[in-house]
Amino acid sequence: MTDVLPRADISAVRKLSAEEQAARLKSRYRADRRFKFYGLGAIGLALAMLLLLLGSIVLQGYSAFWQTHIKLPIEFSAELIAPDGKRDRDALAEGDYQGLVRAALQAKFPDVSGRQELRALTGLLSQGGADRLREMVLDDPSLIGAKREVWLPASDDIDMLHKGSISASSGQDERRVKDNELGWFDALTKEGRVESQFNTRFLTGGDSREPELAGVWGAIVGSFLTLIITMLLAFPIGVAAAIYLEEFAPKNRWTDLIEVNINNLAAVPSIVFGLLGLAMFLGTFGLPRSTPVVGGLTLALMTLPIIIIASRAALKAVPPSIREAARGLGASPMQVVFHHVLPLAMPGVLTGSILGMAHALGETAPLLMIGMVAFIVDIPGGPLSSATVLPVQIFIWADSPERAFVEKTSAAIMVLLAFLILMNLAAVWLRRRFERRW
Repeated sequence: MTDVLPRADISAVRKLSAEEQAARLKSRYRADRRFKFYGLGAIGLALAMLLLLLGSIVLQGYSAFWQTHIKLPIEFSAELIAPDGKRDRDALAEGDYQGLVRAALQAKFPDVSGRQELRALTGLLSQGGADRLREMVLDDPSLIGAKREVWLPASDDIDMLHKGSISASSGQDERRVKDNELGWFDALTKEGRVESQFNTRFLTGGDSREPELAGVWGAIVGSFLTLIITMLLAFPIGVAAAIYLEEFAPKNRWTDLIEVNINNLAAVPSIVFGLLGLAMFLGTFGLPRSTPVVGGLTLALMTLPIIIIASRAALKAVPPSIREAARGLGASPMQVVFHHVLPLAMPGVLTGSILGMAHALGETAPLLMIGMVAFIVDIPGGPLSSATVLPVQIFIWADSPERAFVEKTSAAIMVLLAFLILMNLAAVWLRRRFERRW
C-alpha cells in the first residue's frame, strides 16, 4: 500500500517550491541586469577608446590646417629679379627671389651682421616664401620695381614656436629656436607682422621635405587614381564571378573547392598580395614602379574576394519566389538573373563593393611592397605617373624626425578618415535608398 503524505506536509512542500521559484526568478533577473550592465559597459568602453583615439588625432592634427605667416615689406628689385633686363617668363622664373626676402629682413633688422646671423635671420621664413614671390611676379610682372607688404610662410620651427609646441621659456639648449631668433620673432610679433592663416597648401600641394610646405593633394590624387583602377577591375570581375557561382555553377566538389579558396583569400594578410603584385606586375610584366596602375592591380587582387563574398550574399538574399515567378513567365536563365535577380541584389552588391574599396583605401603594406613609398613631389598626371597614396604618405611623415611632421601626420589621418566616413555613408545611403523589404 502506497504511503500518502499528510495534507500539512504537502502544503509545506508546495510553499517551499514557491519560495525556491521566486528565488530563482530573482536570480535570473539579477543575471539579466548584470548582462545588460556588462553590455553597456563594453559599449561605453569602446566609445571612450574611440573618442580618446579621435581626440588625440584631432588635438595633434587640427593645427596643421593653420600656418604661421610673417608680413614683410618686399621691394621687387629689378636688379635681383631681371638683372639682364629681360621680362619673358623664363627669365623672370630664374630671378633671385630669396634675395628679396633677405633684403627685406635686413631692412627690418639692420643691426644683424655676419654670415651665421644672416643665415639664422633668413631662417625665420620658409623656403616657400621665395616661391610665393616668384608666383606673384610671374602672374603680374608690373610688380617689378614696386614695394608691397606680403605675407610669407614662416619656417617649421617658427611655426611650432607660434603654436606653442616649442616653449620659449625653456633653455636655449633645449629648443631648436635660438635666443636671437626668438628676439627677432618677438619684435615682429609686437609690430603685428605675425599671424596664423589657413594652410591652403596642405590641401593643394604635394609632398615636401620642408614640413611647412608639405601637402596631401598629391597623395589624394594618387589614391583616387589607384581606387579607380581597382574598381574598374575588381567590380565587374567580382560580380560576374559571384553571379556564376551563385546562379549557374553546378554544385559539386570543384565549386566547393573554389568557394573555400575564395573565403580563404579574403582572410589572407594584405602583405601577401603585395608580394604577389611585386612578383607578377613588376617582376614578370615589368610595369613601372610606384604607379597607380600597379597599385590598382595589386589592390584589385586583394579586394576581389571581398566583392565576390558580398555579391553572393546579396544574390542569396533575393527570395526564391522572384526566380520562380520569372521562370513561370517563360524567362530564360539569363533573363531571370539579369532582369530580375541582379537589379534587386544591386544595392547589396554596391554596398559590399564600396566597403571593399574603403578597405583598399586604408591599405599600406601591399603598396609598400610595390614601391609606392617613394618621395613624390609632383602631382600625378595619370595612371602611369609616379604617385603615392594617403596611407603611405602618413607612413612617410610618421617616420620623419621633424616635430612639425607630427601634426601633418595627424592631419593626414583626419583627411583619410574623412574619405572613409564618406565612403561608408555612401554605402549606407545606397542600401537604404534601394533596399526592398520582403
